[in-house]
Amino acid sequence: QVQLVESGGGLVQPGGSLRLSCAVSGSIFTIYTMGWYRQAPGKQRELVADITSRMSTNYADSVKGRFTISRDNARNTVSLQMSSLKPEDTAVYYCNAHRVARDTDYWGQGTQVTVSS
Repeated sequence: QVQLVESGGGLVQPGGSLRLSCAVSGSIFTIYTMGWYRQAPGKQRELVADITSRMSTNYADSVKGRFTISRDNARNTVSLQMSSLKPEDTAVYYCNAHRVARDTDYWGQGTQVTVSS
């Protein structure tokens, strides 16, 4: 059973920074492309960033230059460093593990990020 546990959400002022982390257990970490998605109220879940096991990254245009995704294959963790946060970044952020070969996805429980003064 693959489990993803997120941490690090919270309330931050505009322009501030926050770091999200996700710990993965129950499977071989390196077979997954890891990603962060977010879902704001009334909106569809959207990809924020993802990273392959070979460290190739991909970002949504809205977060390029502000967010950085990283992974530690030895510790089975993936992180999202968020800087210059804007109110429109407010959402529930979800960690995702995607197994490309089987087109299978696993999700964390989500962590709330609120950007407000």
